Amino acid sequence: MKSSATTKRRTLPDTPDLKWVNKITHLMDSKFRVPGTQFRFGIDPILGLVPGLGDATSLAISGSLIYYMAKFGASKKLVYMMIGNVVLDATIGSIPILGNIFDFTYKANQRNIRMLRRYHEEGKYRGSGKGVLLTIVAVFIGLVSLVLYGTWELIDYLVSAVGSMA
Repeated sequence: MKSSATTKRRTLPDTPDLKWVNKITHLMDSKFRVPGTQFRFGIDPILGLVPGLGDATSLAISGSLIYYMAKFGASKKLVYMMIGNVVLDATIGSIPILGNIFDFTYKANQRNIRMLRRYHEEGKYRGSGKGVLLTIVAVFIGLVSLVLYGTWELIDYLVSAVGSMA
């Protein structure tokens, strides 16, 4: 017979930080609904319409969400999987047109919240994930820098191409 400790369903702690994570995730991925449908989207794909700066802003917000989720005991493996979701979203999301379509459907932040909930429900929660917080900060500073640098290079290339045509 299983002990009550193994059958007890674990839920996420009800803290101000996690309430904030849920609110921001909802805003980023599913705040709005297309009338007459069940399709929902957030401001993430809208931010993606602003080349470079929108993608960098979205990436920074997603990074801060992972930072706060890591404070609730996610293992390094889980945090790296969350980062992978966001990196995939940012990489494909930065491709003109295709990226905007992808941003409307992928919803990396919601995927990460579901992963954290499953992690807690399976009883894998072991306390604070502070050991990976510095890694998260470093990865996201690097990614935001790359997005901004790539955007700057693209703008520079386009300006010089237009200038050489004149």
